[in-house]
Amino acid sequence: MARSLRQKNAENNSEGESVFMAGESRGYRTALAQAKKVVLKVGTRVLVDSRGRPSDERFQALVDQIADLTKKGITPVLVTSGAVGAGMQALGWTSRPTDLHDLQMAAAVGQSRLMSRYESLFARHGLVVGQVLLTADDLKNRTRHLNARNTLNNLLRHGVIPIINENDVVSVNEIKVGDNDMLAALTSILVDADLLVLLTTTNGLKRMGVSESGRKTSKRIPYVERVTRDVLKLAGGKGSELSTGGMASKLQAAALAARAGVCVVIGDGRNNNTVQRLLMGDDVGTLIGAADNFSVVGDRGKKRWLAFFHRTRGAIVIDDGAVRALEERQKSLLPVGVLKVEGSFGVGELVSVRCRQGRLIARGLTEFDSELILKIKGRKTGEITEVAGINSSGEVIHRDNLVILRSKHGDVA
Repeated sequence: MARSLRQKNAENNSEGESVFMAGESRGYRTALAQAKKVVLKVGTRVLVDSRGRPSDERFQALVDQIADLTKKGITPVLVTSGAVGAGMQALGWTSRPTDLHDLQMAAAVGQSRLMSRYESLFARHGLVVGQVLLTADDLKNRTRHLNARNTLNNLLRHGVIPIINENDVVSVNEIKVGDNDMLAALTSILVDADLLVLLTTTNGLKRMGVSESGRKTSKRIPYVERVTRDVLKLAGGKGSELSTGGMASKLQAAALAARAGVCVVIGDGRNNNTVQRLLMGDDVGTLIGAADNFSVVGDRGKKRWLAFFHRTRGAIVIDDGAVRALEERQKSLLPVGVLKVEGSFGVGELVSVRCRQGRLIARGLTEFDSELILKIKGRKTGEITEVAGINSSGEVIHRDNLVILRSKHGDVA
Protein backbone atom coordinates (compact mmCIF):
# COMPACT_ATOMS: atom_id res chain seq x y z
CA MET A 1 0.00 0.00 0.00
CA ALA A 2 2.75 2.47 0.93
CA ARG A 3 4.63 1.74 -2.30
CA SER A 4 1.63 2.63 -4.48
CA LEU A 5 1.39 5.96 -2.65
CA ARG A 6 5.11 6.59 -3.14
CA GLN A 7 4.66 6.00 -6.87
CA LYS A 8 1.88 8.59 -6.92
CA ASN A 9 4.19 11.01 -5.11
CA ALA A 10 6.85 10.53 -7.77
CA GLU A 11 4.33 11.20 -10.56
CA ASN A 12 3.19 14.46 -8.99
CA ASN A 13 6.74 15.56 -8.18
CA SER A 14 7.66 15.27 -11.85
CA GLU A 15 4.85 17.67 -12.67
CA GLY A 16 6.23 20.24 -10.22
CA GLU A 17 3.03 20.60 -8.22
CA SER A 18 2.80 22.45 -4.91
CA VAL A 19 3.05 20.77 -1.51
CA PHE A 20 -0.65 21.67 -1.22
CA MET A 21 -2.73 19.63 -3.64
CA ALA A 22 -6.45 20.28 -3.39
CA GLY A 23 -7.21 18.08 -6.41
CA GLU A 24 -4.79 15.22 -5.99
CA SER A 25 -5.34 12.00 -7.93
CA ARG A 26 -7.90 9.66 -6.42
CA GLY A 27 -5.16 7.08 -6.54
CA TYR A 28 -3.92 8.40 -3.20
CA ARG A 29 -7.30 7.83 -1.60
CA THR A 30 -8.19 4.53 -3.23
CA ALA A 31 -4.83 3.12 -2.15
CA LEU A 32 -5.90 3.54 1.48
CA ALA A 33 -8.40 0.73 0.98
CA GLN A 34 -5.42 -1.63 0.74
CA ALA A 35 -4.24 -0.87 4.29
CA LYS A 36 -4.00 -3.98 6.45
CA LYS A 37 -2.41 -2.61 9.62
CA VAL A 38 -3.67 0.73 10.94
CA VAL A 39 -2.53 2.75 13.95
CA LEU A 40 -5.17 5.10 15.30
CA LYS A 41 -4.35 7.91 17.70
CA VAL A 42 -7.17 9.59 19.57
CA GLY A 43 -6.72 12.83 21.50
CA THR A 44 -8.26 13.76 24.82
CA ARG A 45 -10.62 16.36 23.34
CA VAL A 46 -12.15 13.72 21.07
CA LEU A 47 -13.05 11.60 24.08
CA VAL A 48 -14.64 14.21 26.36
CA ASP A 49 -17.94 16.07 26.46
CA SER A 50 -18.50 19.83 26.48
CA ARG A 51 -17.61 19.95 30.20
CA GLY A 52 -14.29 18.21 29.61
CA ARG A 53 -15.40 14.94 31.22
CA PRO A 54 -14.90 11.51 29.60
CA SER A 55 -17.89 10.86 27.34
CA ASP A 56 -19.43 7.38 27.21
CA GLU A 57 -20.85 8.22 23.78
CA ARG A 58 -17.48 9.26 22.34
CA PHE A 59 -15.67 6.21 23.71
CA GLN A 60 -18.40 3.93 22.37
CA ALA A 61 -18.23 5.48 18.89
CA LEU A 62 -14.45 5.04 18.75
CA VAL A 63 -14.56 1.43 19.90
CA ASP A 64 -17.33 0.62 17.42
CA GLN A 65 -15.20 1.95 14.56
CA ILE A 66 -12.18 -0.08 15.63
CA ALA A 67 -14.25 -3.23 16.08
CA ASP A 68 -15.60 -2.74 12.56
CA LEU A 69 -12.02 -2.71 11.24
CA THR A 70 -11.34 -6.12 12.76
CA LYS A 71 -14.41 -7.55 11.02
CA LYS A 72 -12.93 -6.38 7.71
CA GLY A 73 -9.64 -8.14 8.34
CA ILE A 74 -7.76 -4.97 9.26
CA THR A 75 -5.36 -5.08 12.22
CA PRO A 76 -5.82 -2.03 14.49
CA VAL A 77 -3.49 -0.53 17.09
CA LEU A 78 -4.84 2.22 19.36
CA VAL A 79 -2.72 5.02 20.84
CA THR A 80 -4.90 6.85 23.30
CA SER A 81 -4.75 9.96 25.40
CA GLY A 82 -7.05 10.45 28.36
CA ALA A 83 -5.31 9.00 31.42
CA VAL A 84 -4.52 12.38 32.94
CA GLY A 85 -8.03 13.62 32.14
CA ALA A 86 -9.60 10.57 33.77
CA GLY A 87 -7.39 11.08 36.80
CA MET A 88 -8.37 14.75 37.01
CA GLN A 89 -12.03 13.77 37.06
CA ALA A 90 -11.47 11.21 39.81
CA LEU A 91 -9.47 13.72 41.87
CA GLY A 92 -12.01 16.50 41.35
CA TRP A 93 -9.59 18.79 39.51
CA THR A 94 -11.04 21.18 36.95
CA SER A 95 -7.80 22.27 35.23
CA ARG A 96 -4.78 20.35 34.04
CA PRO A 97 -1.94 20.57 36.60
CA THR A 98 1.42 21.99 35.61
CA ASP A 99 3.48 20.40 38.38
CA LEU A 100 5.18 17.18 37.19
CA HIS A 101 4.34 15.23 40.34
CA ASP A 102 0.67 16.20 40.10
CA LEU A 103 0.61 15.11 36.44
CA GLN A 104 2.17 11.79 37.38
CA MET A 105 -0.39 11.32 40.16
CA ALA A 106 -3.28 12.11 37.82
CA ALA A 107 -1.91 9.62 35.29
CA ALA A 108 -1.55 6.93 37.96
CA VAL A 109 -5.13 7.44 39.13
CA GLY A 110 -6.56 7.73 35.62
CA GLN A 111 -4.73 5.00 33.71
CA SER A 112 -6.62 2.10 35.30
CA ARG A 113 -9.93 3.91 34.83
CA LEU A 114 -9.14 4.55 31.17
CA MET A 115 -8.24 0.90 30.52
CA SER A 116 -11.27 -0.36 32.42
CA ARG A 117 -13.50 1.69 30.14
CA TYR A 118 -11.84 0.37 26.99
CA GLU A 119 -11.83 -3.22 28.25
CA SER A 120 -15.56 -3.12 28.94
CA LEU A 121 -16.46 -1.54 25.59
CA PHE A 122 -14.30 -3.85 23.47
CA ALA A 123 -15.61 -6.90 25.36
CA ARG A 124 -19.09 -6.14 23.97
CA HIS A 125 -17.61 -6.93 20.55
CA GLY A 126 -15.86 -10.06 21.81
CA LEU A 127 -12.45 -8.36 21.58
CA VAL A 128 -9.59 -8.52 24.06
CA VAL A 129 -7.29 -5.56 24.71
CA GLY A 130 -3.76 -5.32 26.10
CA GLN A 131 -2.21 -2.29 27.77
CA VAL A 132 1.26 -1.15 26.62
CA LEU A 133 2.93 1.77 28.42
CA LEU A 134 6.06 3.19 26.81
CA THR A 135 8.67 5.91 27.31
CA ALA A 136 11.20 7.30 24.86
CA ASP A 137 13.89 5.30 26.69
CA ASP A 138 12.00 2.08 25.94
CA LEU A 139 12.14 2.87 22.23
CA LYS A 140 15.71 4.20 22.22
CA ASN A 141 17.33 1.28 24.06
CA ARG A 142 17.89 -1.45 21.46
CA THR A 143 16.98 -4.37 23.74
CA ARG A 144 13.83 -2.76 25.15
CA HIS A 145 12.92 -1.55 21.66
CA LEU A 146 12.99 -5.11 20.33
CA ASN A 147 11.07 -6.36 23.37
CA ALA A 148 8.34 -3.76 22.76
CA ARG A 149 8.18 -4.63 19.06
CA ASN A 150 8.02 -8.37 19.77
CA THR A 151 5.31 -7.93 22.40
CA LEU A 152 3.17 -5.78 20.11
CA ASN A 153 3.53 -8.19 17.20
CA ASN A 154 2.62 -11.13 19.44
CA LEU A 155 -0.49 -9.32 20.68
CA LEU A 156 -1.52 -8.65 17.08
CA ARG A 157 -0.89 -12.26 16.02
CA HIS A 158 -3.29 -13.40 18.73
CA GLY A 159 -5.99 -10.91 17.82
CA VAL A 160 -5.45 -8.74 20.90
CA ILE A 161 -5.84 -4.99 20.36
CA PRO A 162 -2.87 -3.11 21.85
CA ILE A 163 -3.85 0.09 23.66
CA ILE A 164 -0.77 2.26 23.94
CA ASN A 165 -0.05 5.31 26.05
CA GLU A 166 3.08 7.05 27.25
CA ASN A 167 4.03 5.95 30.75
CA ASP A 168 3.33 9.34 32.29
CA VAL A 169 3.60 7.95 35.83
CA VAL A 170 7.39 7.55 35.51
CA SER A 171 8.17 9.86 32.56
CA VAL A 172 10.21 12.99 33.05
CA ASN A 173 11.30 15.40 30.36
CA GLU A 174 14.53 13.53 29.68
CA ILE A 175 12.75 10.30 28.72
CA LYS A 176 9.43 11.56 27.37
CA VAL A 177 8.47 10.98 23.76
CA GLY A 178 6.82 14.40 23.88
CA ASP A 179 3.13 13.80 23.19
CA ASN A 180 0.89 11.03 21.93
CA ASP A 181 0.97 12.31 18.36
CA MET A 182 4.68 11.57 18.21
CA LEU A 183 4.21 8.33 20.16
CA ALA A 184 1.66 7.24 17.54
CA ALA A 185 4.09 8.05 14.73
CA LEU A 186 6.83 6.02 16.39
CA THR A 187 4.38 3.19 17.05
CA SER A 188 3.37 3.11 13.38
CA ILE A 189 7.04 2.69 12.46
CA LEU A 190 7.61 0.13 15.22
CA VAL A 191 4.84 -2.20 14.00
CA ASP A 192 5.32 -1.55 10.24
CA ALA A 193 1.86 -0.02 9.85
CA ASP A 194 0.42 0.88 6.46
CA LEU A 195 -1.53 3.83 7.77
CA LEU A 196 -1.52 6.21 10.73
CA VAL A 197 -4.78 8.03 11.52
CA LEU A 198 -4.54 11.02 13.85
CA LEU A 199 -8.04 11.69 15.13
CA THR A 200 -8.68 15.21 16.37
CA THR A 201 -11.57 17.69 16.63
CA THR A 202 -11.24 19.13 13.12
CA ASN A 203 -11.44 17.58 9.68
CA GLY A 204 -7.78 18.06 8.84
CA LEU A 205 -5.49 20.99 8.18
CA LYS A 206 -7.23 24.24 7.25
CA ARG A 207 -6.17 27.21 5.14
CA MET A 208 -7.55 30.40 6.64
CA GLY A 209 -8.64 33.32 4.48
CA VAL A 210 -10.94 36.32 4.18
CA SER A 211 -13.95 36.54 1.87
CA GLU A 212 -14.80 39.54 -0.32
CA SER A 213 -17.21 40.66 2.36
CA GLY A 214 -14.43 40.64 4.94
CA ARG A 215 -15.58 37.49 6.77
CA LYS A 216 -12.98 34.97 7.92
CA THR A 217 -13.06 31.68 6.00
CA SER A 218 -11.39 28.30 6.32
CA LYS A 219 -10.88 25.63 3.69
CA ARG A 220 -9.75 22.08 4.30
CA ILE A 221 -6.52 21.02 2.58
CA PRO A 222 -7.13 17.47 1.29
CA TYR A 223 -3.50 16.58 0.55
CA VAL A 224 -0.03 17.71 1.64
CA GLU A 225 2.92 16.33 -0.28
CA ARG A 226 5.42 17.07 2.49
CA VAL A 227 5.45 18.94 5.78
CA THR A 228 7.50 22.11 5.38
CA ARG A 229 7.85 25.23 7.50
CA ASP A 230 5.24 26.91 5.31
CA VAL A 231 2.83 24.06 6.05
CA LEU A 232 3.51 24.40 9.77
CA LYS A 233 2.62 28.09 9.60
CA LEU A 234 -0.96 27.03 8.84
CA ALA A 235 -1.17 25.24 12.18
CA GLY A 236 -2.47 27.15 15.16
CA GLY A 237 -1.36 26.91 18.75
CA LYS A 238 -1.61 24.02 21.16
CA GLY A 239 -4.81 22.33 22.20
CA SER A 240 -6.96 22.98 25.22
CA GLU A 241 -6.00 22.69 28.87
CA LEU A 242 -6.89 19.02 28.69
CA SER A 243 -4.47 18.21 25.85
CA THR A 244 -0.78 18.66 25.12
CA GLY A 245 -0.79 18.61 21.33
CA GLY A 246 -2.31 20.64 18.53
CA MET A 247 -2.19 20.73 14.73
CA ALA A 248 1.52 21.59 14.70
CA SER A 249 2.21 18.51 16.82
CA LYS A 250 0.22 16.35 14.42
CA LEU A 251 2.07 17.70 11.40
CA GLN A 252 5.43 17.05 13.05
CA ALA A 253 4.36 13.49 13.83
CA ALA A 254 2.98 13.02 10.31
CA ALA A 255 6.27 14.19 8.81
CA LEU A 256 8.20 11.60 10.81
CA ALA A 257 5.86 8.73 9.91
CA ALA A 258 5.79 9.76 6.24
CA ARG A 259 9.58 9.72 6.09
CA ALA A 260 9.45 6.10 7.27
CA GLY A 261 7.02 5.15 4.51
CA VAL A 262 3.79 5.31 6.53
CA CYS A 263 0.82 7.15 5.04
CA VAL A 264 -0.90 9.56 7.46
CA VAL A 265 -4.39 11.04 7.64
CA ILE A 266 -5.41 13.78 10.08
CA GLY A 267 -9.17 13.56 10.49
CA ASP A 268 -12.21 14.39 12.61
CA GLY A 269 -12.49 11.94 15.52
CA ARG A 270 -15.90 13.26 16.51
CA ASN A 271 -17.41 12.01 13.27
CA ASN A 272 -18.54 8.44 13.88
CA ASN A 273 -17.55 7.15 10.44
CA THR A 274 -14.31 8.99 9.66
CA VAL A 275 -12.15 5.86 9.81
CA GLN A 276 -14.51 3.79 7.65
CA ARG A 277 -14.84 6.56 5.07
CA LEU A 278 -11.13 7.18 4.61
CA LEU A 279 -10.50 3.43 4.28
CA MET A 280 -13.07 3.38 1.49
CA GLY A 281 -11.17 6.10 -0.34
CA ASP A 282 -13.47 9.00 0.55
CA ASP A 283 -12.03 12.51 0.58
CA VAL A 284 -11.98 13.19 4.33
CA GLY A 285 -9.29 14.76 6.46
CA THR A 286 -5.84 15.76 5.28
CA LEU A 287 -3.65 13.09 3.73
CA ILE A 288 0.14 13.24 4.04
CA GLY A 289 1.64 10.83 1.53
CA ALA A 290 4.31 8.27 2.40
CA ALA A 291 7.85 8.30 1.06
CA ASP A 292 10.83 5.96 0.86
CA ASN A 293 13.64 7.87 2.50
CA PHE A 294 16.18 5.55 4.06
CA SER A 295 18.48 2.80 2.85
CA VAL A 296 17.74 -0.83 3.65
CA VAL A 297 21.27 -2.23 3.26
CA GLY A 298 21.85 -4.66 6.11
CA ASP A 299 19.45 -5.05 9.03
CA ARG A 300 16.30 -3.10 8.04
CA GLY A 301 14.96 -3.16 11.59
CA LYS A 302 18.17 -1.73 12.97
CA LYS A 303 18.24 0.95 10.26
CA ARG A 304 14.73 2.08 11.19
CA TRP A 305 15.72 2.11 14.86
CA LEU A 306 18.71 4.33 14.09
CA ALA A 307 16.78 6.64 11.79
CA PHE A 308 13.68 7.31 13.84
CA PHE A 309 14.01 6.31 17.51
CA HIS A 310 17.06 8.29 18.59
CA ARG A 311 17.81 11.92 19.28
CA THR A 312 21.05 13.05 17.68
CA ARG A 313 23.82 14.41 19.92
CA GLY A 314 25.80 16.30 17.29
CA ALA A 315 26.76 16.35 13.63
CA ILE A 316 29.63 15.48 11.32
CA VAL A 317 30.12 17.44 8.10
CA ILE A 318 31.70 15.47 5.23
CA ASP A 319 33.16 16.23 1.81
CA ASP A 320 31.72 15.33 -1.60
CA GLY A 321 33.80 12.17 -1.94
CA ALA A 322 32.51 10.84 1.37
CA VAL A 323 28.94 11.65 0.33
CA ARG A 324 29.37 9.49 -2.78
CA ALA A 325 30.99 6.69 -0.77
CA LEU A 326 28.06 6.62 1.65
CA GLU A 327 25.15 7.14 -0.76
CA GLU A 328 26.36 5.28 -3.86
CA ARG A 329 28.67 2.58 -2.51
CA GLN A 330 27.21 2.01 0.98
CA LYS A 331 30.64 2.40 2.58
CA SER A 332 31.58 3.26 6.15
CA LEU A 333 32.48 6.85 7.02
CA LEU A 334 36.25 7.26 7.23
CA PRO A 335 38.23 10.12 8.86
CA VAL A 336 39.61 11.31 5.51
CA GLY A 337 36.15 12.48 4.44
CA VAL A 338 35.36 14.46 7.61
CA LEU A 339 35.45 18.25 7.30
CA LYS A 340 33.95 19.44 10.58
CA VAL A 341 32.46 18.25 13.88
CA GLU A 342 29.48 20.01 15.47
CA GLY A 343 28.58 19.54 19.12
CA SER A 344 30.07 17.34 21.82
CA PHE A 345 29.31 13.61 21.95
CA GLY A 346 30.73 10.36 23.23
CA VAL A 347 31.52 6.98 21.73
CA GLY A 348 28.43 5.13 20.49
CA GLU A 349 26.15 8.17 20.39
CA LEU A 350 23.93 9.02 17.44
CA VAL A 351 24.99 11.90 15.20
CA SER A 352 23.75 13.45 11.98
CA VAL A 353 25.97 13.32 8.91
CA ARG A 354 25.65 16.32 6.60
CA CYS A 355 27.27 17.44 3.36
CA ARG A 356 29.14 20.75 3.16
CA GLN A 357 25.93 22.44 1.89
CA GLY A 358 24.04 21.31 4.98
CA ARG A 359 21.87 18.54 3.47
CA LEU A 360 21.20 15.66 5.85
CA ILE A 361 22.91 12.58 4.40
CA ALA A 362 22.75 9.98 7.16
CA ARG A 363 22.61 9.21 10.84
CA GLY A 364 24.86 6.79 12.65
CA LEU A 365 26.51 5.64 15.86
CA THR A 366 30.05 6.91 16.24
CA GLU A 367 33.10 4.76 16.91
CA PHE A 368 34.97 7.73 18.44
CA ASP A 369 34.04 10.70 20.59
CA SER A 370 33.88 14.23 19.15
CA GLU A 371 37.29 15.28 20.49
CA LEU A 372 39.05 12.35 18.84
CA ILE A 373 37.24 12.87 15.54
CA LEU A 374 38.48 16.47 15.54
CA LYS A 375 42.05 15.15 15.87
CA ILE A 376 41.80 12.62 13.03
CA LYS A 377 39.48 14.45 10.59
CA GLY A 378 40.91 14.62 7.08
CA ARG A 379 43.49 11.94 7.88
CA LYS A 380 43.99 8.65 6.10
CA THR A 381 43.21 5.50 8.06
CA GLY A 382 46.87 4.54 8.31
CA GLU A 383 47.65 7.80 10.11
CA ILE A 384 45.21 7.32 12.98
CA THR A 385 47.64 5.46 15.25
CA GLU A 386 50.30 8.13 14.80
CA VAL A 387 47.94 11.07 15.27
CA ALA A 388 45.67 9.73 18.01
CA GLY A 389 47.83 7.06 19.62
CA ILE A 390 45.22 4.31 19.26
CA ASN A 391 44.91 1.15 17.22
CA SER A 392 41.67 1.18 15.24
CA SER A 393 40.17 -0.13 12.02
CA GLY A 394 39.55 3.53 11.19
CA GLU A 395 35.80 3.87 10.67
CA VAL A 396 34.30 6.98 12.21
CA ILE A 397 30.89 5.32 11.67
CA HIS A 398 30.72 1.71 10.52
CA ARG A 399 28.27 0.98 7.71
CA ASP A 400 26.35 -1.45 9.97
CA ASN A 401 25.61 1.47 12.31
CA LEU A 402 24.79 3.95 9.55
CA VAL A 403 21.46 4.72 7.87
CA ILE A 404 21.28 6.77 4.68
CA LEU A 405 18.44 9.31 4.53
CA ARG A 406 16.98 10.60 1.30
CA SER A 407 14.17 12.80 2.52
CA LYS A 408 11.54 14.96 0.91
CA HIS A 409 9.64 14.86 4.18
CA GLY A 410 12.64 15.92 6.26
CA ASP A 411 12.22 19.69 6.03
CA VAL A 412 10.80 19.76 9.55
CA ALA A 413 10.81 16.43 11.36
